Amino acid sequence: MSQTNKTALIFYGGWEGHEPEATSKIVETMLADEGFVVTRVAGTDILSDGGLERFDLIVPMMTQVEVAKDGLSHLVAAIEAGTGLGGFHGGMGDAFRKEPAYQFMTGGQWVAHPGNIIDYRVEITKPDDPLVEGIGDFDYHSEQYYLHVDPGIEVLATTIFSGEHAPWTKGTVMPVVWKHRYGRGRVFYSALGHVAAEFDAPQMKEILRRGLVWAASCD
Repeated sequence: MSQTNKTALIFYGGWEGHEPEATSKIVETMLADEGFVVTRVAGTDILSDGGLERFDLIVPMMTQVEVAKDGLSHLVAAIEAGTGLGGFHGGMGDAFRKEPAYQFMTGGQWVAHPGNIIDYRVEITKPDDPLVEGIGDFDYHSEQYYLHVDPGIEVLATTIFSGEHAPWTKGTVMPVVWKHRYGRGRVFYSALGHVAAEFDAPQMKEILRRGLVWAASCD
């Protein structure tokens, strides 16, 4: 176990198809194994309480919900001030679809997954980056996320749409894993991880682990 003496907040809920409670427990264990002191709570009320700057890392695992304006403002302010933000799939990429300020911070927003659960290929685009180093390209069985993304993100992995399920997307190269900065905060996102069982995929789990640890670091 790493000795980080860092703190993390996981807030979870929303659409049950993403198994938010089960996946949040997995991420809680992952972070605890890295030495984090983890606070895991259901819902978004903790965001409205303020004081989010006390956390080194915030992990949203909340799909398709609305958030109080003060809660969103507290979250954005904390990341801009230097708290890390990290997450995956719809829990971060489709948390607050009515909130452009949140999407500006995360670097993207889910819009579709043509064909639903399918086989596709993930290609590592920056093999020397520590977050994906040594992992290599891999096949994946899940939703292939089509996202609207910020062109300023640093893309670490991509996927190419075949067009089989949405012909107009044929050949589209879509980011799957990225990182960027928002103010002083580090932001990490992976589109992988539809349900808890996908944590059995070693590439998905390792990329997420590295990304969350990176997001919690400061420089």
